[in-house]
Amino acid sequence: MQTLQIRDPQIVRQIERISEHYRSNIANRFIRPVLLQLPFEKQSWDLIELLTEKVGQFRYQGYLLDELYREIAAAAHFVALVRREIVPSLKKRIEKIGTVASDKVLQDMAVNAFASNLRLFADLVYELYVGLVELDKKNSHGFQPLYAKMVELQNIGALLVEE
Repeated sequence: MQTLQIRDPQIVRQIERISEHYRSNIANRFIRPVLLQLPFEKQSWDLIELLTEKVGQFRYQGYLLDELYREIAAAAHFVALVRREIVPSLKKRIEKIGTVASDKVLQDMAVNAFASNLRLFADLVYELYVGLVELDKKNSHGFQPLYAKMVELQNIGALLVEE
């Protein structure tokens, strides 16, 4: 079975939004050191990197649907883990790392906005998932769509929607 190659401009724009938001508000220079302390598999980090850092690489050649689904699943697990492990203790963790005095205000802003930025990231990832599912259904031509066959996608909504 050949997987669908995604070149839809709306999907590509959504991925670009996710990428920009992740780099600016989630894995920025203030928060990234804390995120790297997460008990998260390298393979999952690699999938998140593909989704958030390698946008230019896929912009013209397109994305493979199954790969995007795996990247979304990794992002969803990341969101759930960060909500559980990082959000409640972010300020204390950041204080332990320390910062340059000139960056203190920017760091405080990043820390104070982190929970809402994480929520927005989760919403953007979920919007991408919903768009891909619609495309998947439309292109399944009477067969079972790919998303329905992938075990890792079964609880995406629960992982991305705030508890």
